[in-house]
Amino acid sequence: MLRVGNLQRSIDFYTQVLGMKLLRTSENPEYKYSLAFVGYGNNPDHAELELTYNWGVESYELGTAYGHIALGVPDAYAACERIKAAGGKVTREAGPVKGGTTVIAFVTDPDGYKVELIQRADEASGGGLR
Repeated sequence: MLRVGNLQRSIDFYTQVLGMKLLRTSENPEYKYSLAFVGYGNNPDHAELELTYNWGVESYELGTAYGHIALGVPDAYAACERIKAAGGKVTREAGPVKGGTTVIAFVTDPDGYKVELIQRADEASGGGLR
């Protein structure tokens, strides 16, 4: 679950920039929050990301415990180009990880959360950002 400052802005990022689907939404007026679930498919076959908007809260301190979300992609270089073309922010261009051969890249969502793209040949047949 990620707490977000603007639910629609975050839905737009995860669906339009990272290519996820909006799976479902809900509102809780009594406790003043809204939820959106996004992913590349539904549970239990795919992981889902819960976006939580607490009404009236526009930003959060990310803290030191959070690292990043990681997504497997068939081609990290092409994914970066698609993300940039869609208005996303690439903060580390695709390339080999230091001291290794795995190709990674990083993007940042509108709330400042880091998302790592890991190039994986086995992602060519399903899941992940295309």
